[in-house]
Amino acid sequence: MSVAKDLESPKPKDVIFPPGDLYSDEPPLETDLHLRQMILLIQCLEWWWRNRNDFYVAGNLTIYYSPRQRKSEDFRGADFFVVLGTERKPRKSWVVWEEDGKYPNVIIEVLSDTTAATDKDLKKQIYQDIFRTPDYFWFDPNTMEFAGFHSVDGEYQPLEANPQGWLWSQQLGLYLGIHQQKLRFFTPNGQLVPTPEEVALQETQRAERLAAKLRELNIDPDAL
Repeated sequence: MSVAKDLESPKPKDVIFPPGDLYSDEPPLETDLHLRQMILLIQCLEWWWRNRNDFYVAGNLTIYYSPRQRKSEDFRGADFFVVLGTERKPRKSWVVWEEDGKYPNVIIEVLSDTTAATDKDLKKQIYQDIFRTPDYFWFDPNTMEFAGFHSVDGEYQPLEANPQGWLWSQQLGLYLGIHQQKLRFFTPNGQLVPTPEEVALQETQRAERLAAKLRELNIDPDAL
């Protein structure tokens, strides 16, 4: 075997470059509580804004924000985030330079033992200084720790809770608060923003009450 052959550099196939159209690179959620909480927030907001097409909501998705437009650097995952003023359509990830430079308007992190320190320190700093995300919240589904911040002159200021313990999101026009040990949205007048399943159950119960009332009046609801 020749010396030249021994000194050959690795063939191109040995070097693997990431594809240009990356999927989200977020790790699996740590517990069932985290998964259910994330899905709950997404379902509620999508139902509440079901007639709108100017927002994007996602969970456990990677946000790519490299100034050099490289997906191999400067990316961060968020448990739940909302971008306003954008097209409502499915995405594999959120790539800032492909979205007119838009960053999330609202971010919520679901805390765990392994992520809490990062969520409260490094991520909070990134969301404040680089993303400039106006509203940032975190919630621990195990301890019920809940906090929120709003950006004032470029710096996060803690939000003050209302008498119910809820925090106001200026960006969403909704409160966030704990209900039955889960983080939920509430309307400005204090109504719980329901899931589609809760809406269906309410309608079924309303129909059953109406049917019972008709039967009391000797009217067969099935004959109507």
